[in-house]
Amino acid sequence: MLWQTLNQSVELGWDFYGPVILFVSLIALAVPVWAAIGASAILMLVMSGDMPLSAVGESLFTGIDAFALTAVPLFILTGDVLVRTGLSRKFLDVAEALTCWTRGGFGSATVLVCGMFSAISGSDAAGAAAVGRMTIERLVESGYPRPYACALVAAGACTGILIPPSIAYIIIGLVLGISASTLFLAALIPGLCILVSILITNIVVNRIYKYEGGEPMTLGQWGSNLGKALKSGWYAFIVPGIIFYGIFSGRLTPTEAGATAVVVTILMGFILRTLSLADFPAMLLSSAKVNGVILPIIAFSAPLAEALAIMGVPQGFVAAVTSFSEEPMVIIIMMIFILIAAGCVMETTPNIVILAPILKPLADNIGMNEIQFCIMMITALGVGFITPPLGLNLFVVSGITGESILKIAWQAIPFVFFMLIVVLFIAFVPALSTTLLPAIYQ
Repeated sequence: MLWQTLNQSVELGWDFYGPVILFVSLIALAVPVWAAIGASAILMLVMSGDMPLSAVGESLFTGIDAFALTAVPLFILTGDVLVRTGLSRKFLDVAEALTCWTRGGFGSATVLVCGMFSAISGSDAAGAAAVGRMTIERLVESGYPRPYACALVAAGACTGILIPPSIAYIIIGLVLGISASTLFLAALIPGLCILVSILITNIVVNRIYKYEGGEPMTLGQWGSNLGKALKSGWYAFIVPGIIFYGIFSGRLTPTEAGATAVVVTILMGFILRTLSLADFPAMLLSSAKVNGVILPIIAFSAPLAEALAIMGVPQGFVAAVTSFSEEPMVIIIMMIFILIAAGCVMETTPNIVILAPILKPLADNIGMNEIQFCIMMITALGVGFITPPLGLNLFVVSGITGESILKIAWQAIPFVFFMLIVVLFIAFVPALSTTLLPAIYQ
C-alpha cells in the first residue's frame, strides 16, 4: 500500500525504477558505493531529462566545495597519528584504571577507550579495528568468551559516529544546511547516553555470567592506580582537550580544531620519539584511502539528490507515509526502522546523503525539531552497525579476529536492545538533543 501511494503521488516510471535496480545490482556485485551512486544518478538524469548532463560536472564540484568538509580528512588523520604514536594505548591505561574498582572493569575500560578514540577519529570502523587489536586478546585472557569480546568492541566502536566530533555530523550538517558545531553540541548528551547504555549492558551481562574474574579494588587501591595512570599518560588527553574545548567554546570551528589536533598530535609524537618522518608515507596513505571512500560518495550524491528532488520523491514519500498513518509515533518508528535497516547494509555517508533529504520533510511534517531529527538519524544508523546479521562493525571485528560473524552477532543482541531504547528516548524526548543549545533551537 505504501509503495502504491508513493507511485500515485510521484507517478514513478522507469526513469526511477531503472536507476534503483542498477544501484541495487551494483551494490550486490560489490562495486564501490560511490561508483554505484554515480552510475545510478547519471542514468536517472539521462532517462528523466530533468537535468542536462553538462551540469553534472558542476554538481559534482559544488557537492564537495565546502570548507566544513576539510575537517573530515583532518580527523581521520588525527586518528591514524594517535595509533602510530601509541597515544591510544594511554587512553586504554587511564580507562582501565578508571574502571578497575568494579567487577568487569576491563570490559568497561574497553567501552570507554572505544568512546575516547572513536570520538577523536570520528570513525566507528577505524575505532573497532584499532581498539579491537589492543583489547580483544586481553578481554579473552580476562575471562570473556571471544565472540562476546568481539561484540563488546563492535558496540563500543558505534560511538565513533555518535559522540562528537563526528564525521557523520559534519556530513549531515552539510547536506541539510545545519552548522556542524551546533550538531556537535546537540549530540553530546545523546552520545554519552549511548555510551552509558553499552557500559550498563556489559555490567549486567558480566554480573549474570561472571565473565571477568578477580575481586574489585578498594577505594584506596583504585585511587592509587588511577593516579599512576594519569601521571604516566595525562599528556594523551591534550588532543581531545583541544578538540572539545575549541569546538564547544566556539573558539575553533570543527575544521580548525581538526587541523590543530593533527599538528599537536604529530608534535607530541616527535617529542615522545614514537613518530618519525619514515612513518608519514604509510600514515598519509592510510588516511587518504579512508578519505578517498567518503568524498566521492558525497560528490556523486549531489546530482542524485537533485534528480530525486526534481522528480518530487521526498514530497511523494511524505504523502505515501502520511496516507498510511498520520500518527507521529508510528511515523517515527517507521523512520527508525528504515534507518536501522539501512545502517545494517551500508556505510554512514551514503545513507546520510541519500536518506536525509527524503526523511527530513517527513520529520518536518510531524513537527520534529531538525536538530532532533539529525541526532535521531545518526544514532539509529549507529545501531544498525551492530544489528545482526549484517552490521558493519560485526564484520570489522570478525575480520581482525577470524571469529564467526554469527557468533558475534548473537552476542551483540543485548547491546542492540539497550541502544535501541536510547534511540527511542532521543526520538520522543526533544530535550535530550536540545538542552545544551541556545533557545532558538529549542
